[in-house]
Amino acid sequence: MNRFTRGATLVGLISSLAVGAHAGDMSLRKDLSPEDRARAAEVTKPTADFSKAERFERMQAGAATSTKRINADAFSHPSANLEFAELQRFLLGNGLFRKDWVSAPSSTQASDGLGPLFNARACQSCHIKDGRGHAPAKIDDPAVSLLVRLSIPPTQEQAAAIADGRLPAAPEPVYGLQLQDFAVAGLAAEGRVEIAYEDVPVALSGGETVTLRKPALSIADPGFGRFHPDMMMSARVAPPMIGLGLLESVAEEDILAFADPDDRNGDGISGRPARVRDSDGRWQLGRFGWKGIAPSIIEQSAGAFSGDMGLSTPLAPDHWGDCTEAQDPCRALPHGAQERLGAEEVPGDLLDLVAFYSRHLAVPARRKVNDKAVLAGKKVFYEAGCASCHRPKYVTRRDVEDPALRFQLIWPYTDMLLHDMGADLADNRTEGLADGYEWRTPPLWGIGLTGTVNGEAGFLHDGRARTLLEAVLWHGGEAQAARDRVVAMDRQDRANLIRFLESL
Repeated sequence: MNRFTRGATLVGLISSLAVGAHAGDMSLRKDLSPEDRARAAEVTKPTADFSKAERFERMQAGAATSTKRINADAFSHPSANLEFAELQRFLLGNGLFRKDWVSAPSSTQASDGLGPLFNARACQSCHIKDGRGHAPAKIDDPAVSLLVRLSIPPTQEQAAAIADGRLPAAPEPVYGLQLQDFAVAGLAAEGRVEIAYEDVPVALSGGETVTLRKPALSIADPGFGRFHPDMMMSARVAPPMIGLGLLESVAEEDILAFADPDDRNGDGISGRPARVRDSDGRWQLGRFGWKGIAPSIIEQSAGAFSGDMGLSTPLAPDHWGDCTEAQDPCRALPHGAQERLGAEEVPGDLLDLVAFYSRHLAVPARRKVNDKAVLAGKKVFYEAGCASCHRPKYVTRRDVEDPALRFQLIWPYTDMLLHDMGADLADNRTEGLADGYEWRTPPLWGIGLTGTVNGEAGFLHDGRARTLLEAVLWHGGEAQAARDRVVAMDRQDRANLIRFLESL
């Protein structure tokens, strides 16, 4: 059984939905009336006309699209179609997202409980200006918005638990599933992340050369003894926060319609859905995280509170976060739960506000959609095969509870599936049902404003790519053919491709 078929028995819908399904096929959408299906099928058809922008293309998040002035706050605006009362909830969630937590005990009893081991004091510390994090530029730079996942080869029992969705990976026996490189006063941090880079020149047609930087990850100054000799590591930068609620509202049928784990159509693309168990133990489609290990925004938020800041929530109630039973000095320290405020350090109502904020960060409107170079680059994007994984558009579900997210034509440029991205991007460790070569296709909307929001931000899962072209050139595996077409195309076509990406 290869990595594309492993776990397929857990996804009973794949075979029935993937075979024969194609873009624009809305027949499986139970949330739509026949009239709505026809409308949705029409607007989501792949375009063949690159002489002008498509209808509604500028408003890439539908009515939720932000048309505010483009500046460093471009990713921090609320969905444009929120009602006044919802804007109040958004602002409250924003305050919590930016809030610096402190260690317990503290006089600020509604804000303590940080750690004792942690990666950041606030959500905003990693998702800088609600955008991407960045990798250290050189070996002695701090890894403020980058974290490191840890695991070891699983035992037979652990492998069974991973296959059954009860365990994301086999934790390092002392350090757990994530390295925390900060600690409260009096406690040692787990270690210091170091990344060294090797230059990798890539020759392009037309005499152009691009130098990629290949990262080598290590951890210095282990705070709790030696690491397991077989420990595996994977660096991850924080992804941008925009449009998450709309991605959560994409119909599962539309995502599974593009799944083709056995590549039955022979196009070389073998995307498969991530499947994870939610906090209630039910199998769900994994939509968030670099390997699709979170089924919903609220579960992703609870996981970040726990793993990144050591804060308990109703969905992750351990007050000591990723602090393991082998780290006695950590678990002996006080927590910040206040009985009068709730059983956890981040009570359910606060978690809901953070999830609401995360769900409604707006996607900015497209720029220069009718620019000739942008349109030419869009044509190149399709011809190179990029749209095979970075699927352009969807219509969100009619039955979404939140009206602001309901029945919107959106252009996220993702299929939300797992793909083999080749040896160069592999982290060689499994996470959930995703193997060491697989990554979830990240959405591209807003990618052209990365530098505007945070000039230090990088691309790909570990931030190694400093430019969009570098990111393309790291693609391998199922994307190798598309990458090779970009290498072989003339310089002007490559420049137009980048102009198109910059317009998103």
